[in-house]
Amino acid sequence: MSTPTDRREFAKLSARYRTTPDPQETRMPRGVPYIVGNEAAERFSFYGMRTILYVFMTEHLTSIGGESAVMDIRDATIWQHNFMTAAYFFPLLGAFLCDTLLGKYRTILWLSILYCVGHAVMALVDLPHLTGVAPQAALWWALALIAFSTGGIKPCVSAHVGDQFGAGNQRLMSRVYLWFYFSINLGATASTLLTPELLRNFGPGVAFGVPGVLMAIATLVFWLGRNEYVHVPPAGIGFFREALSREGIGAVAKLIPLFLLLAVFWCLFDQTTSTWVEQAKNMDRNVFGYEIEASAHQAANPILVMLLIPLFTQVVYPLVERRLTLTPLRRIGVGLAIAPFSYFIIAGIQSQIDAGATPHLSWQTLAYVVITASEVLLSVTALEFAYTQAPPKMKSFVTGIYWLSVALGNEMIVLVNSYIKEQQAAGSVVLEGADYFRFFAYAMSVTALIYLVWAATYRGSAYLQEAADPADSLVA
Repeated sequence: MSTPTDRREFAKLSARYRTTPDPQETRMPRGVPYIVGNEAAERFSFYGMRTILYVFMTEHLTSIGGESAVMDIRDATIWQHNFMTAAYFFPLLGAFLCDTLLGKYRTILWLSILYCVGHAVMALVDLPHLTGVAPQAALWWALALIAFSTGGIKPCVSAHVGDQFGAGNQRLMSRVYLWFYFSINLGATASTLLTPELLRNFGPGVAFGVPGVLMAIATLVFWLGRNEYVHVPPAGIGFFREALSREGIGAVAKLIPLFLLLAVFWCLFDQTTSTWVEQAKNMDRNVFGYEIEASAHQAANPILVMLLIPLFTQVVYPLVERRLTLTPLRRIGVGLAIAPFSYFIIAGIQSQIDAGATPHLSWQTLAYVVITASEVLLSVTALEFAYTQAPPKMKSFVTGIYWLSVALGNEMIVLVNSYIKEQQAAGSVVLEGADYFRFFAYAMSVTALIYLVWAATYRGSAYLQEAADPADSLVA
């Protein structure tokens, strides 16, 4: 039963906006281009900042007096992945605010404004003579604001996409989620190639400032589409009733093992922003006479995503479907199974570096091909899967729990590197060189085997936003 507050909120939204998708609409929802355009610009800002963060901390960070105060490899890795942990922890808070109080549109808009403030602080980190703030302190506050904002927005945006679809055009949802993911990687590619050049040629202020401008553009694009969106009202107290119901608890409980297993994948994948960058510094980066920045090689991932998504959807999936139904859980399983091979390649590269050789960057590109193929198979699929398996009033919340798997994966990286640092301080050597990467390859291999057991037993329910009852289905 809805409360008076719920009914007033619903009436207020209904007077200004559509609150449910038209079940007769068969075309693409009108609000989708604004959401996808916003996501491309927002991801440019996030990935642009993240791409140069590790290099900034290890090569450019200064004290308040202007002297060099760069971090060592382990400290920079810990800072990098603590930031990523926070960025993927706050989706749970954003989802809670969205589902209970604010709704998706207002949550996204208000946090986007705070996001712009975070980028402004980031652009001032390298200017202590103007701000009077120690760069490391300013960096902490900038990363905190950005992590809170990007995290809070994340589950709302992906769930907001799904809210635009009704029974008539639901068949288009998978296509839009792929384009949604494509837009993320388009923005990531542009920023990953651009910001290292900005850092090299113009310094940290400009390199961090440009992503901030793109975030302001993203906020404007999102606001311009306000009259085209379906504005699903917040559930209010209804969220708690559904979340604490047998159905709500059951839906989350069934998905938690999947999210825990995915965390190990993200533990591997997100090191492309730190340990892979450090490795690239020691490789031959000359490509056709041009010296590629070590951090810029991260662009290999989004470029490959944009190539592999159409390859998989237009060629690979149809070929496999002729002989085998490629369910979401089967796609995820294949993604987990191939992920360890990327780290076996990285470990082989590191063995050569440890032996005094200088292998070419193309070998790391091969590892990017493998881990990106794994990402396309499981990340796009898992995002949509989490949305469809969530009851209507819990869409953003369950998506927020899904993003916790990324936070947990990054916290694993922090724990491993903190342990290594403690052992080094005690005079012991553990997980050095190639052994470090082999450790993660073996961990991922074990995870893939555990997943096979879990997936064979999973049974779930798919929910449409406007559906009153779940459409029971076999999804394993």
